[in-house]
Amino acid sequence: MERLDTDLLFRWFVGLAIDDPVWDATVFSKSRDRLLDAATAAHFLGAVLAQPRVKKLMSSDHFSVGGTLIEAWASMKSFKLKDGSGDEPPSGSGRNAEVDFKGHKRLNETHAPTTDPEAKLYRKGPGMEAKLAYLVHPLMENRSCLIVNAYLQPADGHGERNAALAMIEPLANHPTGITLGADKCYDARVFVNEL
Repeated sequence: MERLDTDLLFRWFVGLAIDDPVWDATVFSKSRDRLLDAATAAHFLGAVLAQPRVKKLMSSDHFSVGGTLIEAWASMKSFKLKDGSGDEPPSGSGRNAEVDFKGHKRLNETHAPTTDPEAKLYRKGPGMEAKLAYLVHPLMENRSCLIVNAYLQPADGHGERNAALAMIEPLANHPTGITLGADKCYDARVFVNEL
């Protein structure tokens, strides 16, 4: 948004004339929410993958699946008790005062972020810091490394395998079978049996 005020190339790319006013930043976040709620992003990906030139690049029998964290747009300071008790104003001055969380047990069952209620507190591994996050799981075909499906969900620690099964199931009727590559977190007896 700041570059639109000073960079003519940015203005040209989005269709703004030199003297046109720049939009308010909230326009983008509202539009993004509308697009994702309406499943427009999924329809767009489907339309791209249906193009004959793209289909020629894709393998239909070798896939890989993975998962990664996407940090939520929520502050840890907004992670408060769900029942509203214990909401003490932070000490200090200013609107973004320091908060000391040491010694306070914070769990997804009892707490939720007020700025993004669907985000979950999640730790990627032992000894790592917990963050408010979502999990995203892309399914990629292996010939050209194109993403053919993606799944976004709250971070709960069990979603990777469920998302992989949901994304691979429509491809499972291949006449000669398919292969699926994944990292060690997918190496669970239940998941392998489902495959």
